[in-house]
Amino acid sequence: MQDRIISHFGASIETKTLAAEELPPYIEHAAQIMVNALLSGGKILSCGNGGSAGDAQHFSSELLNRFERERPSLPAIALSTDSSTITSIANDYSYNEVFSKQIRALGNPGDVLLAISTSGNSANVVQAIQAAHERDMLVVALSGKDGGHMASLLTVEDAEVRVPSNVTARIQEVHLVVIHCLCDLIDCSLFGEE
Repeated sequence: MQDRIISHFGASIETKTLAAEELPPYIEHAAQIMVNALLSGGKILSCGNGGSAGDAQHFSSELLNRFERERPSLPAIALSTDSSTITSIANDYSYNEVFSKQIRALGNPGDVLLAISTSGNSANVVQAIQAAHERDMLVVALSGKDGGHMASLLTVEDAEVRVPSNVTARIQEVHLVVIHCLCDLIDCSLFGEE
């Protein structure tokens, strides 16, 4: 059993090392999109399913509360948190619309959507990206594998941070590091380096 545990740590380290070599320019671009939106009075909406929903909530809580320093709260909403809204949309319409309907109601031009999917093929996240573009929002996509259908929807103004892995667990582990990088870059850009 311990060999399996050590193997998981090794695979995680290997994926993170590869990601550290490939992803910094994409993470920087994503952070700049978010900083520009916040400086212009916009907010960041986030979405995902399962572990990616947890990541969306983690990101919004870091902005709304604080990351690693005391600073003013920043406007962010995780679209996966309101069970009454999600279940009513899924029941009355389709689970594929649970995020897109919220974006059409809450999203404004200049806001940003943080769309998280390890495969890039989650139908409700794909529809969320489409709705965000309809609302003149920019999109930051966290993906993996080949980027899936999400990647084909992104414009040159959007940002994709695609983890160089085909293993869901490894992709999710790197997504967490990326989220912490985004939080740190947002704080440094808005409030200066500590």
